[in-house]
Amino acid sequence: MHITKTLKSWMAALLAGTIILLFASCAIPGDPDQNLISSQETEERIVNFFSPMEKIDPDAENVARSASDLTISMAEEQLGVTLAYKTYTAENYQDKTYDDVCLDRARSDMDDLYLLNPDTIRTLGAEGKLMDLSGLDCVQNLRDIVKAANTVDGKLVAIPQEIVAYGLFVNKDMFDQYKLALPETPEEFLECCRVFQENGIETPVGANRWWLETFVLAQAYADLYNGGNAQAEIDALNRGEAKYSDYMRPGFEFLQEMIDCGYINAEKALVSEAIEGEGADFLAQKTPIVMAYWSAANTETAYGKTDFHMQVIGFPSSRGQMPVMTLTGYAVGANAEHAQDAMRTLDVILSDEALQLYAETNRVISPSKNVEVECVPALKPLNDRIQENIYVLASNAGMDVEQWGNTCLIVRQLLGGASVDECMAEFDRLQDEAVSSPQ
Repeated sequence: MHITKTLKSWMAALLAGTIILLFASCAIPGDPDQNLISSQETEERIVNFFSPMEKIDPDAENVARSASDLTISMAEEQLGVTLAYKTYTAENYQDKTYDDVCLDRARSDMDDLYLLNPDTIRTLGAEGKLMDLSGLDCVQNLRDIVKAANTVDGKLVAIPQEIVAYGLFVNKDMFDQYKLALPETPEEFLECCRVFQENGIETPVGANRWWLETFVLAQAYADLYNGGNAQAEIDALNRGEAKYSDYMRPGFEFLQEMIDCGYINAEKALVSEAIEGEGADFLAQKTPIVMAYWSAANTETAYGKTDFHMQVIGFPSSRGQMPVMTLTGYAVGANAEHAQDAMRTLDVILSDEALQLYAETNRVISPSKNVEVECVPALKPLNDRIQENIYVLASNAGMDVEQWGNTCLIVRQLLGGASVDECMAEFDRLQDEAVSSPQ
């Protein structure tokens, strides 16, 4: 299986899969040959914005998109500009993913402002196709994690409106029933699974084909991101002096042990969509542990309303419970026609005032260190770790091998029967390609 080719298909779903409530795609009927829907330009000062969504219908009920629109409206009113949405619609554009189209458009200087996935940020940043945003006023307020994840060749090339954190959603009542403390380390986690299984819980961990990489990334990079030497370690990986496979092996061996012991159902996970595959059993208290993103605790469509005491904790690691965080980002084309207005627009929608509005509406983690929003009680354990600056990044544009998508796909190989050694060989192949590619 060639990971790089398959990754293109997977990454089309990242904005909707990892940030489901934030950037849901719009289904727009029309000519199947037309995949980009542009809003009518009614103002002289236009900022062309390429995105997986169009401007929201005022009567539509989508909290996340409403929050985004509120901040964009703030910029339009303050600056006297109009954002002209250029919208990707996947159902009318089957031959290319959202990322493919982003790459094509940015390389052709077709738009001013883009909403980009992590791997696209890394690619376009390395090609010099994105502006350096480090001079914006809003950058002074950003968390270090945001700047680190979206810096390519020393330039800050993208900024998100939210940080998406993943954690373990656990049925605290079931842990209490069997007198189990919430696990901190991989060994403690496996012991909890053993106790659950011995007490008749056939599959303690509900899994899907997208998110098992969270276990791997938490274990792989707990020390890298929390040991005070992150940039030096990343530089060594990019030069090929250190091996991604050495970082990844413990997490893959952990997953293999869970598969061997029956703590996860590998066959079911391999074909299950996120939440759809494991959500019903978790809500029915048939399985005590699932993994999901922060906002899934805020909405009744996922796990926001349970009949039991739910808590969201970090993934087991050598440094305790570890949040796993992903980022998308807004970026400005290096040769944008309306570059000045695009940069000014970003400075407004990413200001503390706008980010406070956005975070309060969506109840999410802000990229600004000055913006805090009270989270639901279930999220407090995860949020406490994040506020202590304890986390790992699942996406980092400064790493030459894309992390989130590649790790997901190689985990799928493990679920399908590949050995840990075969999975590590795939990481080595990806790293060899990255090191040998011209910079």
